[in-house]
Amino acid sequence: MTDLHLDGISKSFGDVTALRDVSLDVADGEFFTLVGPSGCGKTTTLRAIAGFEQSDAGSVRFGGREMSGVAPEDRDVGVVFQNYALFSHMTVGENVAYGLRFRETPGGKSKTERVAELLDLVDLSGFEDRDPDELSGGQQQRVALARALAPGPEVLLLDEPMSALDARLRQTLRTQVKRIQSELGITTVYVTHDQEEALAVSDRVAVMNDGRVEQVGRPEDVYRRPTTRFVAEFLGENNVFAGELRDEVVEVGDAGFHLVDLDASDGSEVVFCVRPEHLVRVGKRDAETTGRRAETTDSGAENAFEVTVEAVEFLGESFRVHLDWDGRDVTLRAPERPEIETLRVGFDPADAHVVSDGRRDRSVVEEN
Repeated sequence: MTDLHLDGISKSFGDVTALRDVSLDVADGEFFTLVGPSGCGKTTTLRAIAGFEQSDAGSVRFGGREMSGVAPEDRDVGVVFQNYALFSHMTVGENVAYGLRFRETPGGKSKTERVAELLDLVDLSGFEDRDPDELSGGQQQRVALARALAPGPEVLLLDEPMSALDARLRQTLRTQVKRIQSELGITTVYVTHDQEEALAVSDRVAVMNDGRVEQVGRPEDVYRRPTTRFVAEFLGENNVFAGELRDEVVEVGDAGFHLVDLDASDGSEVVFCVRPEHLVRVGKRDAETTGRRAETTDSGAENAFEVTVEAVEFLGESFRVHLDWDGRDVTLRAPERPEIETLRVGFDPADAHVVSDGRRDRSVVEEN
């Protein structure tokens, strides 16, 4: 196995810049995910690693070996594509064995032994003689994974391998892929636009936007401590506010908020975010005022402000409450459906996180 290094990778297609000075370090045996919206550059980054695209600038190294000019077939990578690319005229066993035509079988095993070993690994023992079109989408995905692993590559690359599957099957298969990766200890780069998927399976994630890497870190760190407004809004739901700092209070509209760890000068703009699950209902409203039953007290949180309920969605384990605050959209996660139209909500200063607005500071922050 090996570690992987990208240093200053840039790539343009005509007038379109796909990658802008992308630098990443992937540790030996790490499950590393590139996540971001369509067109952000994550697949181009994967293709540069595989050698399918030659970058205009920068370098790709496997360990200490420079990969510039090395053909894809000589890079010792296994690739699982979005459409699986199985050969319909070959059986499952023949598909898995295809990569062994060009490499020696790892461990001195015969091709038949290697195919059986990998099909057992992906829970498809006994499927050697099936045709690909006899398999479900999830089974085809696992065959494609076994084929990519057959030659024993140093690096495994997966490009949106589950995007065509339904949500429940994706959840099952992502667990299987992570298990297989952990068992083999293979360095893996995974591309997805699905934020939940990225957070669930990765050792670390790189959030990409407009050809740049915005933030790198462990899933829980990137989710809880986003460094830019884009990351805060892309990974899960978030309430983002912008205000002016006056005497250690951030003024947003007519409200003033106390935050912790503020590193800004008086009069500067401060952008901060509060997750919907960290926003809570506070205080109590009188039934005579509302004309409906009284609201119970949920919390005495600081930083309270009054909002109007616009819509409520039942999510099973909770309710997503869409709120209006003086023309600003605010989202609350609540255990019960609100029974009144006007609420007071608030948040603990420790649950607010200051972010860059992403326009002035394009530097990448990495959490260790």
